[in-house]
Amino acid sequence: MKKKISLVLSLFAFLAFSAAAETYDTSGGPVTFRFKFQDGDSYRILSTVNEDVYVNMRLNHRAEIINRISTQVLSVDKDGSARHQSSFMTTESAVSAVGTGSFSWGEEYLSIFDRSPLGVYTIDDQYFMPTVRDVPIFPDHPVKPGDTWTAEGHEAHDLRMNFGIQTPYKVPFTATYTYLGTVDREQKKVRQYSYAAAAYSKKPNNQVLSKEESKLHVFRVKYSMYMETPYRNPRAVADPYADYPQATMGFSEELVYWDAEKGAIDHYTENFRILIETAYGRMYEFRGTAHAEVTDFVRTATEENVEEVKKQIDDLGLKNVNVIKSDKGLTISIENIQFKPDSPELLDGEIDKLERIAQILSLFPDNDLLISGHTAVANNGVDSKQLSADRAQTVADYLINLGVRERQEVFTLGFGDTLPIAPNTTEEGRAKNRRVEITIMDK
Repeated sequence: MKKKISLVLSLFAFLAFSAAAETYDTSGGPVTFRFKFQDGDSYRILSTVNEDVYVNMRLNHRAEIINRISTQVLSVDKDGSARHQSSFMTTESAVSAVGTGSFSWGEEYLSIFDRSPLGVYTIDDQYFMPTVRDVPIFPDHPVKPGDTWTAEGHEAHDLRMNFGIQTPYKVPFTATYTYLGTVDREQKKVRQYSYAAAAYSKKPNNQVLSKEESKLHVFRVKYSMYMETPYRNPRAVADPYADYPQATMGFSEELVYWDAEKGAIDHYTENFRILIETAYGRMYEFRGTAHAEVTDFVRTATEENVEEVKKQIDDLGLKNVNVIKSDKGLTISIENIQFKPDSPELLDGEIDKLERIAQILSLFPDNDLLISGHTAVANNGVDSKQLSADRAQTVADYLINLGVRERQEVFTLGFGDTLPIAPNTTEEGRAKNRRVEITIMDK
């Protein structure tokens, strides 16, 4: 129950903080808000949700959830509407015994949808993501600070696992928008790229932003929702005693920070509370806050970057380390990485290797990392998949402690012995299969 409910209530959830904490410049003139889609654009949304879950009015658990959405614009129509293809992934925190804790890679959901310049979605019922749709919706006229408008939207929840409902469970709402004014964009330190990666940077190092580029427009979005379901779900045909959601209610208060030059959201925050009451009298409540950042992808899986990273590997004297283009990005494979037998504890001699690899990872600071563990064939009853996941976690912890990435930007996977790259019939082959792969993610 926890993971699926957390998923449907958190994915694409905007979030949260009180507007009273900021001061807005309201001196600007009317602004026309529009999404500016461009064919081939790609971006990533990374949201962190801190959520309390109550069952029948008692606290059941607290969760820290990461939702990662990678999106590509497939085409743009003459009216500015665009077709998007998105991959949605959600995961809860996986904290290791030794450290800081990264996040294990969770289940992925593919979605294809159209969105107009005003923000209206067109999406088929076969797709369950995104959950929150038609937020934000912009008016068809300019607005000035203090102006308000309303627009219809809905949440589309995935209740297949919990209640057997096979199509998105849609809860409508009317959102109220208020344009608050502008704030200065937070100045982010520009890290030094290699010449191979620098070509993908939007701004050269030390370039000063224009007056308009330094501003973000802020608007508040508030909505409440209530919907009763007077019928049993489709699973009731096979199971007449199945429970189902009889009433769904809740609210959301969001702050959206808008980049007018790009015609895109820069980041957003939200406070939310959602309650589901079932026909059999169970009550599920979800309350919390979230914060999300939208970033353009820095494309890493190119021939130029492969050659640059190969050169870095040679210059740093790294042995048994290779780099390839993979389906998710640029992958650095550390073969024959040394751990204690049947343990996730690294041998001391591998620490220096990771520190040198960290120098390479710092060349691509804007891309998330996926760290995958692999083992040779296990003959001693060891759970190879769990061992490989634990070893990936160890490497992730060490890189996070080095400051290579924030913990919410690092994900782990354990494949065990399912993806060998060499025969397990020789010691040389088994050494190659005992590896950790670090993917600098493009999507």
